Amino acid sequence: MATDDQPFWEQKSLDEMNREEWESLCDGCGRCCLLKLEDIDTGEIAFTDVACRLLDHETCKCTRYLERRILIPECLNVTPDLARDANWLPSTCAYRLLAEGKDLYWWHPLLSGDKETVHLAAVSVRNRAVPEERGDDLEDRIVDWPA
Repeated sequence: MATDDQPFWEQKSLDEMNREEWESLCDGCGRCCLLKLEDIDTGEIAFTDVACRLLDHETCKCTRYLERRILIPECLNVTPDLARDANWLPSTCAYRLLAEGKDLYWWHPLLSGDKETVHLAAVSVRNRAVPEERGDDLEDRIVDWPA
């Protein structure tokens, strides 16, 4: 039973959230903006430390968020259905966590009240990712820290 002192993400399903609530679930880590490789045989996803060219490496936000899907056709819009099915979303992603019935981490800005805690907790790509232009061979850039 929902109570007024429960946060919206504990009261509502992903499908019931309004746009403002939905957007606030993004913790600003930038991990979803890392380029990924998929093993065709196993479907396993490997994260690289190479970030999309639209990612601001300091803020870990998209520099052209509203136009991103036009500028980068491969960029996917996270929806409730995608959150339930996307194995490429990092395991720390609020969309994925809530879709899996899990709690948000302490460093999530909705819990901490501070957008910097995701960076202070070393969860974000700040100071860890390289720009797409420096990506070299993606297979040589695979990392295990985003998973």
